[in-house]
Amino acid sequence: MTAPENPQPAATRDGVALAPLAGGFLSPYRERLHLIERFAAPTAEDLAAAQAADEATAQEGNGAPRATGPFSGEVLAAMDAWSAPFGEPEQTHAVTEDREIAGPHGPVPVRVYRPEPGWEPTAPAVPDGEGRLPGLVWLHGGAFVGGDLDMPEADLVARGITTRTGVTVVSVFYRLCHGGVHHPVPHDDGYAVFRWTVDNAASLGIDPGRVAVGGASAGGNLAAGVALHARDDARAGLVPAWQALLAYPVAHAGRWPEASAELAERLVRMPQILRFPADVMAGMNSSYLGGALDAAPAYASVGDAQGTAADLAGYPSTYIENCENDDLRASGEGLARQLADAGVDVECVTCAGVPHGHLNAVGSPLTSLSLDRFAARLRRRA
Repeated sequence: MTAPENPQPAATRDGVALAPLAGGFLSPYRERLHLIERFAAPTAEDLAAAQAADEATAQEGNGAPRATGPFSGEVLAAMDAWSAPFGEPEQTHAVTEDREIAGPHGPVPVRVYRPEPGWEPTAPAVPDGEGRLPGLVWLHGGAFVGGDLDMPEADLVARGITTRTGVTVVSVFYRLCHGGVHHPVPHDDGYAVFRWTVDNAASLGIDPGRVAVGGASAGGNLAAGVALHARDDARAGLVPAWQALLAYPVAHAGRWPEASAELAERLVRMPQILRFPADVMAGMNSSYLGGALDAAPAYASVGDAQGTAADLAGYPSTYIENCENDDLRASGEGLARQLADAGVDVECVTCAGVPHGHLNAVGSPLTSLSLDRFAARLRRRA
């Protein structure tokens, strides 16, 4: 493969290494490309049928809905093989507590992650004068219709960050967009947990002024909206989010940014089954918003600059890490430009050689490196 002109530095501002863009996939993904290269991109009809099947499964009591893809047996088997663990999960040192937090639409399940007793990270986050560390409210992805607290993008990410930094992570199981649920319900769930974390910071060992909010993919959308909502409420005297940590977020609905020339070329050449065609993105956003709307409501899609999102000044310091082989990279990069134009401290990088959703990859060294970079942000003094 031929690597493109590298548009990113060799390391993040926190000094954690970044690989140059690969112009394709790196190991361990490269060795699995033959499994999926011949399959076409899913259509909106494919995903609608998949969602309906998942909802039926959930109603039968056989588990929560999950975001998958087209449901032909051959394609599903290929995608399962592509997504299978690459090895054992990395060793972590976190203990958990499952709780329910009061929200405007009913209780919100959360899982609180703390360091294992006696565990001392090699590079812990910096405590305040009272010995309190930062905290992180984390929201998983799943196209707004899937995912849960046990998926790697929720559980292993939270364990990895707690292990690396010693911070407390509150992972949120927001309501999924099924059975008439749509925005603002998932947003309200996430925001209620953020406010609860700030209000209960003392009992959690968290510095209330350093509660970050983060998420991946659809969870990145929700985290971005929570951070904006907290900024607005700070004007009424409430504590804002300290940082926003966004992994491959979908930050736009109606105003999708144009891909750079480098990204556009990359997307044409990557396996099409991994793509997010325009009709699929429209269907996902319609499910989240409750229909095809002319304008996204406030806090729904921060990049669309609707409602209070029209002015991003005062947004918290933001770190965005996109995936090289991903349509959604255009959204993450577009949001970074908008934040920078509003005078916000923003850093936007690309994880080289990975597909969308790589934080779900168990046993991948590339996932571990991404967690190193997120952890470094949480070690900041301010």
